[in-house]
Amino acid sequence: MFTYPLVSRKQIEKTGGLDQSNLRMMNLNGLLTLLLAVFLAAGCSKPPPPPPLSGAPPEPTRAQGQLPTMKLWLGAEELVTEIASTLPQVQTGMMFRTNMPENAAMLFVFRVPHQAAFWMKNTSVPLSAAYISPNGTILEIVDLHPHNTNSVEASSAQVQYVLEVNQGWFKRHNISPGTVIGSERGSLPKTFFP
Repeated sequence: MFTYPLVSRKQIEKTGGLDQSNLRMMNLNGLLTLLLAVFLAAGCSKPPPPPPLSGAPPEPTRAQGQLPTMKLWLGAEELVTEIASTLPQVQTGMMFRTNMPENAAMLFVFRVPHQAAFWMKNTSVPLSAAYISPNGTILEIVDLHPHNTNSVEASSAQVQYVLEVNQGWFKRHNISPGTVIGSERGSLPKTFFP
């Protein structure tokens, strides 16, 4: 370890030398200067990435089993719908599945409205997704393409549910934004947030 001289040789000769307290102060100041230099140098490099959150589930590696289902109605059209409401269920969604029956769907239920964004990582079934408001009204419908890892973001920040069906199902059944979705238990808010 080294210390930086805080006083010059001429100052030492001029004052007749240094006493013990001055020497201790010089060594302390030198140590503080060194520590400051080390911290500044460390601050110039990027910090290591944070470790993964201990409570976050790992990325899905296989299809999830069939989730609990309920009937949903979009006008006169009926869908047998799997309900994804937990974080692992939502994260896995339709990943690794190879088909979806024509009148089947998956409904993603979120605790609070937000600007949802969905992607198709590890998903080979072409899907259409309806972004749905807290009261159960379809806000917009988007197509999702197999294995596309670019997120398709909703234009609204008021999405509380997302309904995935086979791609083109909404068009084939004349379902469009403004359609209100109900369940066998009543409205979506009554069903999921009584």
